[in-house]
Amino acid sequence: MAQHPMAVDDDLVVSLAYTLRDDEGAVIDSAGDNDPLEFIQGYGHIISGLEDELYGMEVGAEKSVVVAPEDGYGPYDPAATDVASLDMFPPDFDLEEGMLLELHDEESGEVVEAYVSEIREDEVVLDFNHPLAGQTLHFDVKVVNLRPATDEELDHGHVHGAHAHDDAD
Repeated sequence: MAQHPMAVDDDLVVSLAYTLRDDEGAVIDSAGDNDPLEFIQGYGHIISGLEDELYGMEVGAEKSVVVAPEDGYGPYDPAATDVASLDMFPPDFDLEEGMLLELHDEESGEVVEAYVSEIREDEVVLDFNHPLAGQTLHFDVKVVNLRPATDEELDHGHVHGAHAHDDAD
């Protein structure tokens, strides 16, 4: 009995090779056929502008996708910055511009991420925007593999296994 080819749909584990470029064509990130990004389709594990474009693709299919900021990491919010005193950091802490910090929000109790956008004489400018906020993203994608997610993966909301990436914002 002939099997119909499987196409990207909700509740399937998608193994995706990709190259992500900015507007100037510089490579921002990539994953090859041998180490693809794996995620469960339809759960918002990747940006909506890319996830929406994958529906219906079969294994081996390739596509170029352009994602506007609104469907990616959102517009850049200039108000989402803060200035912190250098005294807040231990003296032996090696701060660098561009580095990611995980900060504890005392009001909410949540851990928030911020990037060091500028180091001044006695203060640090923290940027709470995603580093790709406000950027148009250019993806070249290839579906490397598809399989149904296991009940356990669906219950836990993520892919299990040796090749699962958990950086699929």
